[in-house]
Amino acid sequence: MVGQRCNRAKGNCAGASERRKGPHTTLTEPAIFARESSCDCRAPHERLTIAQARRGTPVDRPVRVYADGIFDLFHSGHARALMQAKNLFPNTYLIVGVCSDELTHKYKGFTVMTEDERYEALRHCRYVDEVVRDAPWTLTQDFLEKHKIDFVAHDDIPYSSAGSEDVYKHIKEAGMFVPTQRTEGISTSDLITRIVRDYDVYARRNLQRGYTAKELNVSYINEKKYRLQNQVDRMKEKVRTVEEKSKHFVYRVEEKSHDLIQKWEEKSREFIGNFLELFGPDGTWKQVFQERSGRMISYALSPRGSPTNSPPRELSPSRSPSPPSRWHHARPSPPASPKGASASFSSMSEGDEDEK
Repeated sequence: MVGQRCNRAKGNCAGASERRKGPHTTLTEPAIFARESSCDCRAPHERLTIAQARRGTPVDRPVRVYADGIFDLFHSGHARALMQAKNLFPNTYLIVGVCSDELTHKYKGFTVMTEDERYEALRHCRYVDEVVRDAPWTLTQDFLEKHKIDFVAHDDIPYSSAGSEDVYKHIKEAGMFVPTQRTEGISTSDLITRIVRDYDVYARRNLQRGYTAKELNVSYINEKKYRLQNQVDRMKEKVRTVEEKSKHFVYRVEEKSHDLIQKWEEKSREFIGNFLELFGPDGTWKQVFQERSGRMISYALSPRGSPTNSPPRELSPSRSPSPPSRWHHARPSPPASPKGASASFSSMSEGDEDEK
C-alpha cells in the first residue's frame, strides 16, 4: 500500500509536495523538511484514538504518525520499520525525526554518517513524507503539539537512555504509542561489527581501489603488508585461473583418450581376428603348411625313375648273369681328363647298381 503526501487546500497538509494516488505513481521529489517554526498542516487537529484512526477517521486529514531514530548506515531494517509505520492506518502521513550528531555522540556514540547524510537518506525513502532535522532525544508535549503528532511508532523494546529506563514510557502511558517489529539479523551495530572484524580486508580493498594510506589512517608498515597481500591474492587468482583451465584441458584430453582407447580396442579386436584367421587351428596358414608337407612327403616316398643315359640291358630268358670273363678281358680306355674319369666311374657305378 502506497501512502500519500497531503497537498489539499482544505483540511489536508498544505506543505506536502505531492499526493501519492496509487502504486503506479512515480515519485520524482524527495520528502520535505519540516519547518522550524510551525507545522505545515492547517487542518483542525483533534485528538484521535487508535480505533478511530484504524477506521479511517477523520476524513478531512490523514493520521500523522511520528517515528524517530539515528538511522546511521541506513539499511533494510530501518526501511521495514518505516514501512510498518506508514501502513499502520488507511491514511497515514509519516513524519520521521532524525537526531543530530551532537545529541547522538552525547547519548549513543560516534556515527559513521554525518547528520546531513542521514537526513538525505531519510528524505529519499519512499515511505517518508516529512523529515524533522535535529529531532529531540526525548519527546516533549510541546514538540508533539508543534508537529500535530497523533501517534508515535517504534519497536516495543524499552529504550533506556538519557537517565530513563524507557524514553517512550510517557508516550505509552498517553495511549499514543504504536509498536512496530524489528528486523532480526540486521542493524547498524551489526554492520559496524562486520567492518571492524574484517578491518584488514576492507583496508586492502580500499587501497586497491586507489585510496591512500593517509586517508585510511594506515601506517607505512601496514600499507606495505596490505599491498603485498593484494599481490599474493592476485597471484592466487591467476593460479586458480590456470588450474581451472588445466582441469578443462585434462577433461578434454580424457575425452580424446577415451575415444582413442575405444578405437584401439576396435582395431586390436580386428587384428586378433585376422591373426586367428591366418594362424589359428583352422587357419589359412595351417592349410597351406599341410598341403606343402603332404607334397614333400609324397615326393620323398615316390620311386625315382631310371636315368635316361643308362645303356639298355639285354637279359637272357633265363636271367642268368653275364660270364665274368667279359669283365676280366675287357680293358677300359683311359679317360682323356679327370672329368671324364669321374664320368666313367659314375657310369660304372650306375651300371653296377642296375645289375644289382
